[in-house]
Amino acid sequence: MKVVVLAGGISTERDVSLSSGTMIYRALKKRGHQAILLDVYLGYEWVPSAEGETIDSIFDRDKDWAETLGSIAEENPDIELIKAMRPDGEKNFFGPNVIAICQAADVVFMALHGENGENGKIQACFDLMGITYTGTDYVSSALSMDKGLSKELFAYHGIPTPAGIRLKKGQKHEKTVPFPCIVKACCGGSSVGVSIAFKAEEYEKALQEAFLYDDEVIVEQYIEGREFSVGVMDGRALPIIEIAPLQGFYDYKNKYQPGSTIETCPAQLSEEKTKEIQDYAEQAFRALRLKNYARMDFMMNKAGEVFCLEANTLPGMTPTSLLPQEAAAEGVSFEELCEKIMSTALIK
Repeated sequence: MKVVVLAGGISTERDVSLSSGTMIYRALKKRGHQAILLDVYLGYEWVPSAEGETIDSIFDRDKDWAETLGSIAEENPDIELIKAMRPDGEKNFFGPNVIAICQAADVVFMALHGENGENGKIQACFDLMGITYTGTDYVSSALSMDKGLSKELFAYHGIPTPAGIRLKKGQKHEKTVPFPCIVKACCGGSSVGVSIAFKAEEYEKALQEAFLYDDEVIVEQYIEGREFSVGVMDGRALPIIEIAPLQGFYDYKNKYQPGSTIETCPAQLSEEKTKEIQDYAEQAFRALRLKNYARMDFMMNKAGEVFCLEANTLPGMTPTSLLPQEAAAEGVSFEELCEKIMSTALIK
């Protein structure tokens, strides 16, 4: 099949997206697909190599589309440098020829993360243009990206989630969540703009940090205990993975730097607790109207109480990502996982 692996962009998770895209691209090439890796923001300056050649022929070109991409740095990327590469970026988010190439493909494998990848805008655009893509649709993307809306839906459907409040930039407020608390950007990802505050000075600093990435933030109860993640494929939960950072919490560095975190899959839990967490993951999948696949994050306190933190509609597919490890625990290789996600999207 002709496949566009769409990655990059200008979110704070750009590097993560490019790493995910590289792995997906290489896996699909090994499976025999005519795959190309495309940066959604920078695009591709296509020039016909022969008279009468159409853009469809781009899938036949002998080119390693991932050869110039690097690994994930410890710090999130400088997006202003990327924007400077596209003087027309303010007028059109999509880079040169991106839409035309995606329309020529059989399917677009979404390897985007964060803003303008997981917030539903690109999905809505593709729906209007008849472009088939992996992952969930624009409505469920938007619901899941907004952590405030997600928490409201979790509460409505009886899915336990940490108590919290939502704050707007410049809004006067009284702090009602006791210390320690978590402060995070409402529509962020990869733990960018997330902090733990144990006292007033740290809280004010955490708010300033979170507001750099969004005009709304979530302040919620800090759950001390064990952290888990559960992938859901077509409504069915995968084996649970436990995440234990060697230092600090599961922040940007610990997520993407090899050796920073101990990950155990399947997690060492009783059968009853395993089923409870998987059931909540499947309930969250339904509550947010998700399709194809997603990943839910959980905390369990020392009393054994479970809390659903959020949903990730386009989970990372990097060398250290969680969803591929969960699939592997069921005997599904990375290449098979990519194929399954793509096949489900085509049926959809």
